[in-house]
Amino acid sequence: MPSTQRLDSLLAWFFVIVWGSGYLASKTGLQYAAPFTFLSLRYGFGVLCLIPWVLLSRPSWPSSPREFLHICIAGLMMHAINLSGSHYAQYLGMSAGITALMLATQPLFTAAIAHLLMGEHLKPQQWLGVLLGLAGVALVVWHKINFNAGGAASLLAVSVSLVAITCGTLYQRSFCRTADLRSSAFIQFVLSLLVLAPLAWSVEGFVIRWSWPLLWSVVLLVIFASILAVNALHTLMRRGHAAKVTSLFFLTPVVAVLLEWAMFGVVPTWLSVIGIAVTCAGVALVSGTPVASGTAARRA
Repeated sequence: MPSTQRLDSLLAWFFVIVWGSGYLASKTGLQYAAPFTFLSLRYGFGVLCLIPWVLLSRPSWPSSPREFLHICIAGLMMHAINLSGSHYAQYLGMSAGITALMLATQPLFTAAIAHLLMGEHLKPQQWLGVLLGLAGVALVVWHKINFNAGGAASLLAVSVSLVAITCGTLYQRSFCRTADLRSSAFIQFVLSLLVLAPLAWSVEGFVIRWSWPLLWSVVLLVIFASILAVNALHTLMRRGHAAKVTSLFFLTPVVAVLLEWAMFGVVPTWLSVIGIAVTCAGVALVSGTPVASGTAARRA
């Protein structure tokens, strides 16, 4: 048992470190290819990696056109639109740390929308978490973002990403609960490639400056983040460690900020540190407390 617990702890920390370093891998790759082009490389390599995995594991596939369509819609929001927004935010000058912080607030908006539209009731401490999270983000954004054309555009891009990942999460939770994760990932990777590759050609000219750092970033994002880290996450979930994963997930912006400091010399200010701490505390309050459905609440 202790050895299993140690393995689970290692898996959890592996997930958080890889997930946080993904923002730095994206920042590195974007120095050699524009966002749509870089994402086309990422999803193209991802499809090549997933083909043997799908052939060997023999997952179940969508049983109806409706299920296939639901998987595609969720994938369009969670992959193509979400990552296009976050990558363009960094491409336009937003730091990896702020990008990670903004996207770490997704549970706040997911919980609030689920309360309004799906009958899930938030407890008082969860509403406090929403307010804390938004206050922390506002502090960091006000302190760090320069609202010139580039700063406003990067903020708009990451906002699009945040809306997409929030809506995609709710959509997948509502319509793709029983979908096989392996076949769903393959379908969503192929769809994202089909959407982004034409944009890369038409908008960016598909210009690539081939380099080892570019290849390293693609490999890290596909093999380590999209495959190994996600599988570690689902392994922990299956073993009943959702709370552990959720609590460690709040460290993703911290990992991104520390790695950006070490790799790119972007030194965090005290106001940024305070804002990140407040935001992470807010997300922890929202995600760490179970929500009750409207029916359950009425029965209580």
